[in-house]
Amino acid sequence: MPAFQGRTAHPRFKLAVVGGGSTYTPELVDGFARLRDVLPLAELVLIDPAAERLELVGGLARRIFARQGHPGRISWTADLDAGVDGADAVLLQLRVGGQAARHQDETWPLECGCVGQETTGAGGLAKALRTVPVVLDIAERVRRRTPRAWIVDFTNPVGIVTRALLAHGHHAVGLCNVAIGFQRRFAALLGVTPGEVELEHVGLNHLTWERAVRVGGEDVLPRLLADHGDVLADHLRLPRALLDRLGAVPSYYLRYYYRHDAVVAESRGRTSRAEEVAALERRLLEQYGDPALDEKPELLSRRGGAFYSEAAVALTASLLRDTGDTQVVNTLNRGTLPFLPDDAVIEVPATVDATGATPLPVRPLEPLYAGLVAHVTAYEHLTLEAALWGRGGRRADRAGGRDAVFAALLAHPLVGQADRAGRLTDQLLAHNREHLPWA
Repeated sequence: MPAFQGRTAHPRFKLAVVGGGSTYTPELVDGFARLRDVLPLAELVLIDPAAERLELVGGLARRIFARQGHPGRISWTADLDAGVDGADAVLLQLRVGGQAARHQDETWPLECGCVGQETTGAGGLAKALRTVPVVLDIAERVRRRTPRAWIVDFTNPVGIVTRALLAHGHHAVGLCNVAIGFQRRFAALLGVTPGEVELEHVGLNHLTWERAVRVGGEDVLPRLLADHGDVLADHLRLPRALLDRLGAVPSYYLRYYYRHDAVVAESRGRTSRAEEVAALERRLLEQYGDPALDEKPELLSRRGGAFYSEAAVALTASLLRDTGDTQVVNTLNRGTLPFLPDDAVIEVPATVDATGATPLPVRPLEPLYAGLVAHVTAYEHLTLEAALWGRGGRRADRAGGRDAVFAALLAHPLVGQADRAGRLTDQLLAHNREHLPWA
């Protein structure tokens, strides 16, 4: 966690969580309770249209605060405008279409020989098309009710969603748990505290590499790979030889690029992650309904999103308390990677204060990485155009929308063939018609 400098007295803040009925929310609430000195909260509002889930999650959230002696007030509502009114920050963690839509994202691309995943490839494009318009509508309502509020986006695909928010002038920063997860894993392997580990983390959301791992100013990545390469390779489900050849640690999501065909073969006929999570959520909600439960259950650790609560607390506190510390976030490129446009959203260490996130200088990116980053950035640009089809006065005809989706798929390095892009376009539209008015 960052060491906070400067002012000694701080106000207590109001935070709102859109998607507060998520089964993951108790993890977030636990972080707010444990780290209340870092981010002192007067009020936490959980917002979600799913009233039954919200009641279960909200009740457990209150019990967690009570158990840990947190003085803040927790409330919940389906009314977005009322919930965000007066908030200092709004956290977005929503899933348009729920696990059912995620299951589709993870399955129909396999029929075309492409990886099925909720943030990468054709499935990731489908999620972006469903999500971006909804997030922008929410952000506009936040701006009307509380124009100075920060929006912290954890909604996938984070890079594309954050780019949409920033392109529309919202005070927003994107957040992913990959970097903090690596920091904690490396610290455990090295036998040091997480605060001693500094990452040279670079790329796009879900397309990043750790090019250096510094402890006390020394790059210990070569030793980390030599001593613990097998453990890391097993965690990433990548060959140990690849990590040695790269001399870097890619994020888990790079396996969808480096071992695409193997992943497709493994995925066919298997239970989707969405089905696994849906079953897990049913069990979690049963546990949340127990009035004696006043801490996050062990089962929640299988839900995913490890350490997000701590990353969310740190980022939100830095924005609201004007700390100027360094965190890995998703923010505008602004020349940091000179081969990308300034309005691209990258994931790198940045200085975070009351004005937002300013990327720190980055060593020139090797062509092996830069080529893929540039390729995916172009796809993200086209995805945003497709997601915004019909907005801003543009005539929302089906043919134009289909062409925009096709262009994004054709540009994606995991698709790239016209016949395949055409089949994927047809599948995407067929499975997402209810979420795309022009379709």
